[in-house]
Amino acid sequence: MNDLGATLYRYIEQHLKLERGMRTSTINSYRDSLRLFLTFTAAQTRRRITRLTLNDLTAERVRAFLTHLEHDRGNRIATRNQRLAALRTFFAYVASENPEAMHQAQRIAHIPTKRTPPPGTRYLERDQIDALFAGLPTNGPLALRDHALLLFLYNTGARAQEAADLRARDLHLDDPARALLHGKGGKHRSTPLWPRTADLLRELLDSPQAQRDPNQPVFASRRGAPLTRFGIHKLVRRHTNHLPPSLGSDRGSISPHVIRHTTAVHLLEAGVDLNVIRAWLGHASIDTTNRYAEINTRTKEAALETCLPPTTSETFPRKPAWRDDQSLLAWLKSR
Repeated sequence: MNDLGATLYRYIEQHLKLERGMRTSTINSYRDSLRLFLTFTAAQTRRRITRLTLNDLTAERVRAFLTHLEHDRGNRIATRNQRLAALRTFFAYVASENPEAMHQAQRIAHIPTKRTPPPGTRYLERDQIDALFAGLPTNGPLALRDHALLLFLYNTGARAQEAADLRARDLHLDDPARALLHGKGGKHRSTPLWPRTADLLRELLDSPQAQRDPNQPVFASRRGAPLTRFGIHKLVRRHTNHLPPSLGSDRGSISPHVIRHTTAVHLLEAGVDLNVIRAWLGHASIDTTNRYAEINTRTKEAALETCLPPTTSETFPRKPAWRDDQSLLAWLKSR
């Protein structure tokens, strides 16, 4: 129970990396949560962090740490819940190695996650998408890359990390064109590509800067290094600063994930089934995809128009009008 350093090493290097196969960004988030917790515990016990033992990591200190995050560091509830989830995972691992730690792990597992309203789902209207691509530069060494990247994100709904990890071998540009995306948890999915997207990607890979290597990054910097997800975030924000704000998005807040939401909403508006959208975006649960149906106000407005009461009477018709509307019935069944 006292070998905290060795336990931390095995947890990160063996359990998270090898056994669970987590992405580097996820591992870094878990590591940062542990670093903050250990720093807090060292201050509470007035000892150096190298002198801490597993016996110092108790449920009471976890609760005090969560309070510290909110009150002293000013973290949001969502951040507090994220740190708690990381600590739960760590203590579950500790209990699997040291059965005597089971009691503390159970107490920490029962610390409740605070309720927080879900974040608003921002997306771009179709006229904003048109304005985005109409405003892209056509000249310059990176104009082709930026155009291909933005169209790829909108076409596939890919996450920023998935676009950053894309390699030439993951693209199949012959008809039917498709891309193999490497998603969360080591899951892969194949997403169809529009002919225009395939043409731009083919042109990008055949450019003089391309190395013609199956392992080359599709979206690279000037020096040929793969773009990071942070670089993709900056690129998207730079090219969307000129867009006017709308109901679904605000100026200056457009990220790759906003484009991902836009793909989902536009697929739904086009009549694509929710299960198809779930597979398209790589959602593990249909519940995640259902939120796009909630924000699709156009479909609801159309349903409301169909269900309006008659203007010649104060009562509803004996036979509801919606029973004769096949498109509305299909929409209701999809709910």
